Amino acid sequence: MDNATKRELKRPDQFVTLTEHGLEWAKQNRRSAVVTSVIVLALIVAAVGGAWLYNYRSDQANVALGEAMHTFQTPVAAPGEQVPPGTKTFPSAQERAKAANAQFLSVANRYGMTKDGKVARYFVGLTYMEQGQNQPAEDALKDVSGSWNHNLAALAKLALAQLYRETNREPQAVALYQELSNGNADTVSPGMAQIQLAEMYESEGKDAEAKKIYAQLVDKDKDPKTKPGPIATLAKEKLNPAPTGPGAGLQ
Repeated sequence: MDNATKRELKRPDQFVTLTEHGLEWAKQNRRSAVVTSVIVLALIVAAVGGAWLYNYRSDQANVALGEAMHTFQTPVAAPGEQVPPGTKTFPSAQERAKAANAQFLSVANRYGMTKDGKVARYFVGLTYMEQGQNQPAEDALKDVSGSWNHNLAALAKLALAQLYRETNREPQAVALYQELSNGNADTVSPGMAQIQLAEMYESEGKDAEAKKIYAQLVDKDKDPKTKPGPIATLAKEKLNPAPTGPGAGLQ
């Protein structure tokens, strides 16, 4: 055997060396690798479990909200009024609001992180309003008005503006109507917010301010073919109401 062959045989096999290095690294880092794998697996399990739990609670919230809505929509019948057999009724809107409020409050408190839980909080405010409990109503509606869901927040702001109107806080109502007028929510269009503001002015005898808003809406709300839109049509009716008696409507 020549010297070159001997040297070749003595040279460490590169693959074997790499394998040995790999095994040595694995041996030294096995605990670290195992811990990392366990952490990753735990995160995956937590994410899947969290999603399942959220969906499960969302389903529960949806059912509970439906039951509360059913109560809220139950007919009101005066004592002695004839109703179909087996039909549940309430003697007054206030009694109905009280019963529905308890259910909405339960949904909001138990499932507050879900979409239906936030919707329930909005109805908590409405049912408090219907009972004449203004401060709890304001607290609930303010909470919802800051929601990331701008469509639900817009509804809460509209209800809150109505509450301010009923409690003689015109500047706060005006501020909310103007905020909604500059928004883009699907639930409360800018035009509808302006209609509400004009109606408030009209109810206070501020006919000039109301007429100005109605006139602006008639000119502004038009489709590409200049045909009046629904807000313009409503504003026009407000400007020229059908006569119902002496002094009816804005002149």
